[in-house]
Amino acid sequence: MSNQQSKIQRVVGWSADNLLAWRRPLMALFILITIALGYSATGIRLDPGFNKQIPVNHPFMKNFLHYSETFSGANNVLVSVRWKGEGDIYNAQFLEALRKVTDEVFFIPGVRRASVSSLFTPDVRYIEVTEQGYIGDVVVPPHFSGTDKDLQQVRRNTERSGQIGQLVANDLSAAMVRADLQEINPDTGEQVSYVEISRQLEKIRSTFESDDIAIDIVGFSKLTGDVVDGLIDVMWFFLIAFVITTILLWLYTRSVKLTIVSLIVAMLPVVWLIGLLRLMGMGIDPMSILVPFLIFSIGVSHAVQMTNAWKQDVMVGKTSMQASHSAFCKIFVPGALALLMNALGFGVIMLIDIPIVHELGVTACLGVLLMIITNKMMLPIILSHLQLERSAGVVTQDNATQHHKIWWWVSAVTRPGVAFVIFTVSLVLLVGGAWKSRDLVVGDVGTGAPELRAESRYNLDNTNIVNRYSVGLDLLTVYVETAAPDGDACLDPDVMRAVEKLDFHSRSILGVQSVASVAGMGKVTIAGNNEGNPRWAAIPGSGRGLRAGSQAFSSEHGLVVEGCKTMQVVLYLANHQGELVSRVVDRVEDIIADIDEPKVEFKLAGGNVGVQSASNEAVKKAEVQMHGALLASVALFCWLTFRSFRAVLCIIMPLAVVATFCNALMASLGIGLKVSTLPVLALGVGVGVDYGIYIYERLQHELAEGRDLREAFYQAMVQRGTASLFTAITMSIGVGTWAFAPLKFQADMGILLAFMFLVNVFGAIIILPALASWFNRSKRLVQVKKAASTDAPSSETIV
Repeated sequence: MSNQQSKIQRVVGWSADNLLAWRRPLMALFILITIALGYSATGIRLDPGFNKQIPVNHPFMKNFLHYSETFSGANNVLVSVRWKGEGDIYNAQFLEALRKVTDEVFFIPGVRRASVSSLFTPDVRYIEVTEQGYIGDVVVPPHFSGTDKDLQQVRRNTERSGQIGQLVANDLSAAMVRADLQEINPDTGEQVSYVEISRQLEKIRSTFESDDIAIDIVGFSKLTGDVVDGLIDVMWFFLIAFVITTILLWLYTRSVKLTIVSLIVAMLPVVWLIGLLRLMGMGIDPMSILVPFLIFSIGVSHAVQMTNAWKQDVMVGKTSMQASHSAFCKIFVPGALALLMNALGFGVIMLIDIPIVHELGVTACLGVLLMIITNKMMLPIILSHLQLERSAGVVTQDNATQHHKIWWWVSAVTRPGVAFVIFTVSLVLLVGGAWKSRDLVVGDVGTGAPELRAESRYNLDNTNIVNRYSVGLDLLTVYVETAAPDGDACLDPDVMRAVEKLDFHSRSILGVQSVASVAGMGKVTIAGNNEGNPRWAAIPGSGRGLRAGSQAFSSEHGLVVEGCKTMQVVLYLANHQGELVSRVVDRVEDIIADIDEPKVEFKLAGGNVGVQSASNEAVKKAEVQMHGALLASVALFCWLTFRSFRAVLCIIMPLAVVATFCNALMASLGIGLKVSTLPVLALGVGVGVDYGIYIYERLQHELAEGRDLREAFYQAMVQRGTASLFTAITMSIGVGTWAFAPLKFQADMGILLAFMFLVNVFGAIIILPALASWFNRSKRLVQVKKAASTDAPSSETIV
C-alpha cells in the first residue's frame, strides 16, 4: 500500500511541476478555449421531442411506432371549447367559435391534418336507420347558417352520431377539437417546434376566449410550451441560488478574490459544456435544463476544497506558487476520483433505454469530466498568481480554538462505544427507511401533468376535460391483427367475438372511463337495425348477421383499416398515475391471455398510457441495475485507489443508507420514481461519494504518519471536514430554494437534492469514522491474537 501511494505521489508531484512550469501558455490556451466555447454557447437551443421520451426498444413501443402512421398516436392535442353562458352549446355564437377553432388547429404546422376531428370535420357523421334504410350525413350540414332550424338539426345529428362523451361533453357544456402531431413537418421537412405549436395554441385561446367562451388545451406540445415558459422563473431561482452561494462563499473564505475565483471556475465547465453541445449538434431538452446548475454546484464543491487547501498553506507562510503546488498534490487524486464517480453516477443512468435519459447522461458526464481540467488544472494555475488578502488570513485565537473543539468533539465517533450507538441508530433508520420505501410508486403520482403544479392552467384545463368527457388525454391502445381466411375480417364472428370479449371485460377495470372498439360500435349498429332493442346488441354467429353492423366497420371511424385486417381497441383512463397504469396494463394482459382465438393477435400498446407503461417498466428494470452497477463501480474505483476493502466499505455503506433514505422520502412526499427523478438518485450517490473520498483519503494519510484513529480523523476534519460541510450546506440551501419554483419537477428535484447533499455529508462525517473505528478495532484484535499465539508458553511450561 505504501509503495502504491508513493508511486501515485511521484506521478502527481511530477504533474504539478509541469503544470506550474507551463502555467502561462496553458492559461492562455484555457482562455482561448473559454472564448471559443463561450461564443458557441450563445447559439444553444432548446430541443424538446416526443419520441425522445419513448423507450424505443421496448416491445410496446415497437408496436406503437409501427402502427403510429395507421392509427392516432399518443402525441396529440385536445382543444376543448367550453360554453359559460346560459343553456348548452347549441347556439350560433358557440358553434361559430368552434368552427373557427377547428380551422385554426387544422392549419398549425406539424398537425397531421387528416387526424383533425370536431363536429365541423367531414369524418364526424351520424347514421340513422329508417324504414327506407340507412340515412347518414355530416353532423353540421354544409348549409349551416346559425338559424334556429339549423341549430336543432345539429342537435339531432349530434345525438345520433354517438359523439356525446367523445367530441361533445356529457353535459353539453363543451365540444372538442382533437388532432395528432407529427415529429417532422411535411411542408418543410424539418422537425416541428413544440414551443411554437404551444404559442399558436395559446394564441387560439387568447383570440376566442370571452365572457361566454373558455378554451381548455392539453397535449404534449402544450405541456412542453408551459414548461419552457416556466423556465423564465427557473432562471430567477438559479440567480437566487447563485447569490446565496456567493454570500456563503465569502462568509466562509473571508476573501473576495477566492470567492470570485471559485465562482468563475465553477461556471467554466457549464460554459464549456453548452458550447460543446452546440458544436456536437445537440440542444438542451427542457427536462434537462437543471443539469447545468448541478454541474455548477459540483464545481463549487471541488473549487472550495482546492482553495481551502491553498489558503491553509498560504496562512502557514508558503508562497502562492508553493501553496498551489501543495494543494494540487493534496487534492488532485481524491478530487479526480470523486469527479470520475460523479461521471459514473450520471453514466449509469444510460442503462435506462430512453433517448432523453441517454442525452441527459451524456450531457452530465461531459460536464463533470470537463471539471477535471477546469478545477484540477486551471484553478491551481490561477491560484499561483493570487495574493491572499490580509483580512482573509486573520482568524482570532478564540475562534480557532472553538473551531477545533467542535471537530474534537465530533471525533468521538471513532470511540467503539459511540460507534456502536451510531450503528444501532443507523440500523433502525435503515430498517424504517426500507419499510417505507415499499410505498414508492413507479411512475406518476397524482392527476394531470406531474411536471407542473396542481394549480397551473394546464392541469386545470386537464381537470375540466376529464370531468366533462368520457374520453381524455390518457388512453391505452391495443392493436389487433387478424388472420381471417377470406373476405372482411369484421364479418368473421370468431374475430369479432374475440375483440368484443376484450372490449367487454376492459370496461369493468377500475379506472377505465370508456372503451372504443369496432365490436362495440357494431353491436350498437345491429341493435339500431332492430328498432333499437338492446337484446339485439350482440355479435351474431354468422357473417350474414354481422352485415347489419357494417356501417360501424368503416375506416372513417379510425378504429380499423380497410378489410379489418388491423384494428385498435382504445381504453380511456381516468388518469395516468403509475399505480393505475400498472393495474390496467396487467389486467388487459390477463384478459388477452384468456382469449383463445388463433385468428386474432393482440399487441400492446399505444396511446400515452402505453408509452408511460413502457417507460415505467424501463425505469423499474433499470433501478436495480443502476444502483448495482453504480455501487460496484464505486467500490472498484475506491479499491484501485486505496487498495483496501475496509476503505471500500467505509465509503460505500453511508451511500447505501442514504439511497434507502431517499426512496423513503420520495414515498413520504408522494414523488414517483420515473425518468425525471431516477437520475437524482444516481446523482446523489455520485456527489455523496465526494465527501467520503475526500475525508477518507486524508484520514488514511494521517494514519500513515503514525497518529491514532481519533487524532487522524480530527486532523482530517480540520483540513477537509469544514470545506465538505460548508459545500453541502451551501448546495442544499441553493437547491432548496427550488422547492418554491413554479415547475413541480424542479421543486421535487430541489427537495431530493437538498436532502441528499446534507445527509450524505453527515453520513461521511458520522458513519464512515464509526465503521473505520470497528475495522481498526478488529484489526488490533487480530494483531493481539497473533502476538499472543507467537509468545504463548508451551503446555509443559504451563503445567
